[in-house]
Amino acid sequence: MPLHFFSRLRRDSKYGGAPHKPVLLLAILELVRKGEISNNRIAITPELVLEFKSIWSRLVVTPHIPNFALPFYHMKSEPFWKLVTYGGMEIPVTSSNSIRSLNALKETVAFAELDAQVFALMQDPIQLAVMEEALLDQYFPETKSRFHVHEADLFTQLEAEILREDAVLYRKRIDELKETLSKEEFEEEVFVRGGVFKREVPKIYGYQCAISEMRIESSTNAQMVDACHLIPFAISKDDTITNGIALSPNLHRAYDRGLITITEDYRVKISKAISENHSPYSLGQFDGKEILLPRNPDYYPAIENLRWHHRECFVAS
Repeated sequence: MPLHFFSRLRRDSKYGGAPHKPVLLLAILELVRKGEISNNRIAITPELVLEFKSIWSRLVVTPHIPNFALPFYHMKSEPFWKLVTYGGMEIPVTSSNSIRSLNALKETVAFAELDAQVFALMQDPIQLAVMEEALLDQYFPETKSRFHVHEADLFTQLEAEILREDAVLYRKRIDELKETLSKEEFEEEVFVRGGVFKREVPKIYGYQCAISEMRIESSTNAQMVDACHLIPFAISKDDTITNGIALSPNLHRAYDRGLITITEDYRVKISKAISENHSPYSLGQFDGKEILLPRNPDYYPAIENLRWHHRECFVAS
């Protein structure tokens, strides 16, 4: 059944046929193989967008724009793909009935539901390989030999930039990307980079909250510690590791709202504007506490970013 569906994808005919849907399906197959997609609810994740872009760079030679939101939305015209929105929300579309942007898609679509029988076959390594080869033969006969050639892993490249690049150079790179990419491509670039940031920051803190030292591990890979920007990305354009700290969700929210801050000697300071009851979860218990720091001093929170938060966000009294 999947081969029948996959060989008859409805595509725009420009430049010999839009490659977006087959690339998205190949990306899903790859993440199923890696164990990163484990059920038929396909969420919009940085990993999926990054895999889509990686496969696109190896297979597509036509002038099409690698816009991830297009196939995720337009795949709804296929019998094996159903979009499920939050609370029955309507998806905002353009006058030509196309999705407006990745952000519009993420704000309204909870996930895409893949046909259960199709997904069951994907979980069989032999059937998965058959589907993969069928997509390559059908839509990329001229470039399919490049599919298994991983000259440069995009995640590794972004990881290196976030972990090692100077913040000034990183901001300059973001500005350059904004100037050279289309609005849709830039939006997806920022989403992917934010996803790498959210993955790397908890990792370097040992998946512990830097303030409470809470650490919860799960066999489902559920993340219980957030990657918090010291200066919001919207202001700083900075996803480098020294603009991040790992915090539990409640402390992340308190930091973003200026109810707590971190001093230059890496100690917690609590706002005098709050009053709270006696509770094991109170903020006051952390006042003056030295935070947990990464093993590598190169990854410590940047002092200038801590100063900015104290000056611009912290509610002193």
